[in-house]
Amino acid sequence: MSSKRILFLVEVAIFTALALLLDILPISFKIWAQGGSVSFAMIPVFILAFRWGIKGGLLSGFLWGLLQIATGTAYILTPLQGFIDYMIAFTVIGFAGIFAKRIHLAVKSGETKKYFTYITLGVLLGSVLRFISHYTAGIVFFDSAVEGQPNWLYSLIYNGSYMLPSFVLCTIIVFFLFHKQPRILLNIAQR
Repeated sequence: MSSKRILFLVEVAIFTALALLLDILPISFKIWAQGGSVSFAMIPVFILAFRWGIKGGLLSGFLWGLLQIATGTAYILTPLQGFIDYMIAFTVIGFAGIFAKRIHLAVKSGETKKYFTYITLGVLLGSVLRFISHYTAGIVFFDSAVEGQPNWLYSLIYNGSYMLPSFVLCTIIVFFLFHKQPRILLNIAQR
């Protein structure tokens, strides 16, 4: 096995564990009854997606969802709902890696506005895809907690109330990390 492959697997393991740790620590805002929180937990998945591309992000997101189920922190009503809310929702965060090469090039050439834009687009893509998964599961598997409110509206408000702040938080922190320590991102590209 090549050293690059070993590094990839080690980083996926470490960053996935970090995502789970950030999700269960009390530093996240868990005020929602059926799961969901404004937290830093997606940041490690975005970092992997931007360092290794789609494969790193997808694998880390998938493992993070699996770990939530394995550790009992998942809120599951039915197997299909659990699959959508944990396996699909967390895996698709990794599609942020679509922008990895563009981010690498912009960081190398010192084009701050450009890599900020690509980081924002990547975090937005991963966040929106995760939101769509949770939103869909919310419509299909959960009733509205508000009398007379349709499920689609309740799911939109419920899932949007934590996904939108999480998107903003992750964008700012990931950009800050790569802006202050571009070697975090570029070391992979040089191997």
